Amino acid sequence: METGAVVDAISAGGLAGAVASLTGLVDELAGAVTPASEAADSVGRTEGHDPLHELFESCLDGLGIVARVEAATAAVKVRLLAAFSEAAAAMETPAESTHESSARDMSVVAEVACTLTIGEGAASALLQDAHALTTSLPATLNAMEAGIVSWRHAQIMVDESSGLDSTATAALEAHFLDPEAPNAARGASAGELVPGRFRRKARAWRERHHPESLETRHVKSVSDRRMEYSPDRDGMAWLSVYMAADKACAIWNRTSALARGLQGPDESRTLPQLKADVAAKLLLGGATDLAGPGPSLKADVLVTVPILSLLGTTDEPADLDNYGPIPASMARRLVMEGAGSFYRVLVDPRDGAPLEIGRGSYRLPESLKRWLKMRDGKCTFPGCSNPSQDNEADHLKAWEHGGATGISNLGQLCPKHHRLKHRTGWRPGPAAKNESPGWTSPSGRQYDAEQADREPTLWPPGCLPGEASVLEMMVVDYLSAS
Repeated sequence: METGAVVDAISAGGLAGAVASLTGLVDELAGAVTPASEAADSVGRTEGHDPLHELFESCLDGLGIVARVEAATAAVKVRLLAAFSEAAAAMETPAESTHESSARDMSVVAEVACTLTIGEGAASALLQDAHALTTSLPATLNAMEAGIVSWRHAQIMVDESSGLDSTATAALEAHFLDPEAPNAARGASAGELVPGRFRRKARAWRERHHPESLETRHVKSVSDRRMEYSPDRDGMAWLSVYMAADKACAIWNRTSALARGLQGPDESRTLPQLKADVAAKLLLGGATDLAGPGPSLKADVLVTVPILSLLGTTDEPADLDNYGPIPASMARRLVMEGAGSFYRVLVDPRDGAPLEIGRGSYRLPESLKRWLKMRDGKCTFPGCSNPSQDNEADHLKAWEHGGATGISNLGQLCPKHHRLKHRTGWRPGPAAKNESPGWTSPSGRQYDAEQADREPTLWPPGCLPGEASVLEMMVVDYLSAS
């Protein structure tokens, strides 16, 4: 291909559009920052309006635009990296050996590393991400150019689309980035979720739609189980274990329950410190003195299982509280063995909505507590990932102000955000049986709740929802009625 044609092809890849988008955002930022500066200058000198409030609002608006500018800047970097890589390849004659090809790749990586003043490993990762975004994830790159998602969100899309075919990758993008897509993601949009929460949702979607079943992948991965030891500074070290999720969850919850039992007015150690000390005593055989002044609470863990998967008709993944998707066989084993701390939640095969929580107490407070845990999964405050077992049930509308003790007026909050709600102007919005509450900040900004994504369950091959057996539909109708 002639040089001019190569340049035109690369330029047509969207670099000019990315720069134009960035320029527009910078102009928008200038428009937001100017009133902030004027408001600051007028403090104490202007009557008839509140310059401090104007400064407050302008600063928040400016920060929001800066975040979008950073995303658009990252998109321009991605376009430049991809264009540079293509141009470098087009300038070279065909390599005569694999060694020559490898050397050329190393040279490209070294050029990027030196230009950006980063390590060659980081430069190589940037080039790989840029290639994935420009060739396989166009909707993600466009969203980043528009400032809708950040660079970290884009990296997560690259990670979670790894191993998916082009059709599944496009479906992943549509699910999270196209609100008009069939069964689009519920609740807060991808860009409104902190990266860690977005990764959890994207991973859950990937586990369900991966071309290789979770059962098969789990069998392969369980052979890699291991314990690792890593020395650290100041006489400290890290000890980590890679193992099956159900066992790891059980160990974590038992350790946490024992640690909470040790808390009391005379205990100076924090909960994280107590967890570390309990784990050390359990592993070293010194667990005889773990009884504390507080109750050693049982850690209830919810396992959400599609009803047809529980019956063994399909192998659709289940969901383990505070973890995510697990193989159907693991979920069936947890339910059938009657693991003392596991409560199964059945979901309707017609729409994926929760039906009923099993092994439940007949006392309303306990059933409400478990349903709340199943609905929210964590602290409901935006961006908080504090797990259910450490949170507190809270009335959205205070009891003394007429608020009812029902699932639609309850949310779970970690101690930190529980205090924030009662001591500041942060207010939760309304909730529903299967929807967590959103939040409104003191400045009046609305933050949508993170909602679990639901999909109609997988039906056995050759069996459409309308063709389910009479027994299966009777089970579904019974659970729906109950």
